[in-house]
Amino acid sequence: MKRLEEMSSVFQSSGVEHHSPEPKPQTEGTEDSAGKEQPWEMVMDKKHFKLWRRPIIGTHLYQYRVFGTYTDVTPRQFFNVQLDTEYRKKWDALVIKLEVIERDVVSGSEVLHWVTHFPYPMYSRDYVYVRRYSVDPENNVMVLVSRAVEHPSVPESPEFVRVRSYESQMVIRPHKSFDENGFDYLLTYSDNPQTVFPRYCVSWMVSSGMPDFLEKLHTATLKAKNMEIKVKDYISTKPLEIGNEAKAASQPSERKSESSRGPARIEYA
Repeated sequence: MKRLEEMSSVFQSSGVEHHSPEPKPQTEGTEDSAGKEQPWEMVMDKKHFKLWRRPIIGTHLYQYRVFGTYTDVTPRQFFNVQLDTEYRKKWDALVIKLEVIERDVVSGSEVLHWVTHFPYPMYSRDYVYVRRYSVDPENNVMVLVSRAVEHPSVPESPEFVRVRSYESQMVIRPHKSFDENGFDYLLTYSDNPQTVFPRYCVSWMVSSGMPDFLEKLHTATLKAKNMEIKVKDYISTKPLEIGNEAKAASQPSERKSESSRGPARIEYA
């Protein structure tokens, strides 16, 4: 739990975390209805994988938090496999379409269009989202943030259901270094899949689907490592690393309103 608290603190100080960073024990009870956040509820508790959820006020949805550990791949490999869109098309069978539609060469931020299968009989969903990643060698941490945006080149299609509410934030903390096996990760996630199913059905899909996705991601990382599959190294190619210069470059976007927050130069409603 101490490592979880440390990673949450790093995440909060990075300026990308907008929710209470530390899962509260269920025994604290539900807060009053004056708009306060609800307590975290443990959903899954395994040795190297812990999953919490909490209701999002005013909706039928949950926010989820995962704390996990891998010891057989490096943080760099895990980080790069998440970001490599071409490789994901090979290891994630649910992907229908995944492409970068705009990239900011200064910050490294990208806008992506992602279309994915949903369980039958639901229609496939599509997401337009911006992702931004930062690597902090001094503090030995990596951060990857994604959130839904609108983009003029990707209008809604009648073939898919557009997901307009989506946020994902991950912190990766190496046990030693970026290139040695072993790390912890903290993932906070929420989206509105636009379903008509009750909350418990949606919760079941996410609670079962998230561990499955993370294990597929882990397996793909192992495969890339053992078979020496070429994966783009985003750490070495990113123009700016987090630091005083990168933070200064990001300040203008951070001052914008919540509805327009995005990467340093790519900004959409």
